[in-house]
Amino acid sequence: MKITVFTSNQPRHIALIKRLAAISTQTFAVLECNTVFPGAVADFIKKTEVMRQYFDNVMRAERYFYGDIGFLPNNVQTVSVKSGDLSQLSKDVLLEALSSDLYVVFGASYIRGWLVDFLVQKKAINIHMGVSPYYRGAACNFWALFDQKPEYVGATIHLLSKGLDNGEMLYHALPTLADEDPFLFSMKAVEAAQISLVGRIESGDLFRMNGVPQDKSVELRYTRNSDFTDEIVAEFFSLGLSNAALAEQLKESREYSLISPFYL
Repeated sequence: MKITVFTSNQPRHIALIKRLAAISTQTFAVLECNTVFPGAVADFIKKTEVMRQYFDNVMRAERYFYGDIGFLPNNVQTVSVKSGDLSQLSKDVLLEALSSDLYVVFGASYIRGWLVDFLVQKKAINIHMGVSPYYRGAACNFWALFDQKPEYVGATIHLLSKGLDNGEMLYHALPTLADEDPFLFSMKAVEAAQISLVGRIESGDLFRMNGVPQDKSVELRYTRNSDFTDEIVAEFFSLGLSNAALAEQLKESREYSLISPFYL
């Protein structure tokens, strides 16, 4: 099997490439690159003290699960571009990666033009870090924690569509709470998404799933990158969320609909 993945260059994205490479004969990885020190180096995130503090915690959680960035296996071919450049690439640049058996998108920029048309036609899989249709847009698991609704921390595995995070859903993947703080709990959702997706690709179960349309009437938040400000992050820290607080919130959470068979 050949797999093409459109992703980024943080440790969690590198981890997915390695996992896909382990079950494929050849993997093509198109990486949109940002700084690997967000908050400390000005890039897609502003360099401010509160952002540095926030992303120090994110990186701590990420490295707990995935270690640091590193080289890729021999059966992976890569193309690296600046984040946001993906939709500017021509078919000629990506030609080798356009004859795969499966296409996966995780953490890429919003895809437009000929490429999204191609990927939709190929039934590409998108990993949305958030429980759709309740939380859609950017940083969904942050906003679920901000709203003190940890039951909505998770991932949605869905078919890619031209609209942002609104393709037919295949299943949800959720983290279980053990002794994690909010940052580890949120990163554990990434782990749930990756383990479940790779397992269901390998077993063939993924290809037998029927898509479920998203019901936008139940949406709780639709967020953009511009909503993630210093003031909001400072307010998040002021909540003082702990493992005990998360456990209490989960215990009191209301029932809501998940796409079955979900992964927990």
